[in-house]
Amino acid sequence: MITMFMAAALGFFVSIFGTRPAIRLLRARNIGQFIQEEVEGHSHKHGTPTMGGLVIVAAVVIGYVGSHWSLAPQSAGGGLEFGGFTVGGGLVMLAFLGMGVIGFLDDFKKVTNERNLGLSSSGKFAGQLAIAAIFAFVLTQTDFALEISFTRSLEWGIPVWAFVLWTLFLLTATANAVNITDGLDGLASGSSALVFGAYMVMSFWIFRNPEFYGRFIAQDLSALDLARFAAALSGATLGFLWWNAAPARIFMGDVGSQSLGGAMAALALLTNTHLLLPILGGLFVMETMSVILQVASFKSTGRRLFRMAPIHHHFEMSGWPETTIIVRFWIIGALCVAAGLGVFYGDFVTSGGIP
Repeated sequence: MITMFMAAALGFFVSIFGTRPAIRLLRARNIGQFIQEEVEGHSHKHGTPTMGGLVIVAAVVIGYVGSHWSLAPQSAGGGLEFGGFTVGGGLVMLAFLGMGVIGFLDDFKKVTNERNLGLSSSGKFAGQLAIAAIFAFVLTQTDFALEISFTRSLEWGIPVWAFVLWTLFLLTATANAVNITDGLDGLASGSSALVFGAYMVMSFWIFRNPEFYGRFIAQDLSALDLARFAAALSGATLGFLWWNAAPARIFMGDVGSQSLGGAMAALALLTNTHLLLPILGGLFVMETMSVILQVASFKSTGRRLFRMAPIHHHFEMSGWPETTIIVRFWIIGALCVAAGLGVFYGDFVTSGGIP
């Protein structure tokens, strides 16, 4: 548990103290956000430094790697020793950094083009497909059961090709959902910190109960390592939120939202909580569904369900102050996380687990 606190603390302090110089650097290089003209009331945000997700990425990597160092016992000569990485931790890092690279390329193109248009949909999807394919391939080389899961395995075995498609869907859907939610100051970062906090708790619980959840996930993939990574993610996003809270001094950009979404999906896959993720990340589902419903309604009837999608812009155009929307959506996100944790623990208790 000490290593989890170390990962969270390192992630938090690197993020909170590293973001200020990042703001100065990005301002000096004129790397600012381009605002959609149709988003009313956001013109004052034009030029706010973006690509702050690079700080989150650096903080997570430092927090996770740093948590593997520990003091060796005196009998072994003392000093620092490195604990080494696990397959589970490496896979989350792959999804996190891989999706972050795609987001970075998208942000970079927006900056160089000086408009709010980055990679094409096909280009972004091709990159996400490549990351998902590598992730799925590495996982299929282990003894990981290729199944659909809820709070744990449902024993719904699927062929390799179906698991690759399922992995692609979870990674891309989650990354895009976090990206869609990242439309108000601090909304995505605060909500993501809550979900990663939940995955820290659940991963540690899986580690402590290998007989119930399976020794391969608990020990071979190392649920403890997943808990460390989730702790680093939670700490880093909270540290970034200090500067990203309204009025934001910096935005995370696609490099932040894509990397956070990739890590979120990877944690769901590796902890066998695939179908629990939509409950834990219910806020992200709500935001994404508002866009899907808006498009479907307009194409089929010519009418819009909301004044603007995603739904947080609908409330903005209805006259709600931005901070009111953010706080209320955080509350919704917290309730979703609480519900997800309740379902996870409830399954453990009612299925014969020993608290």
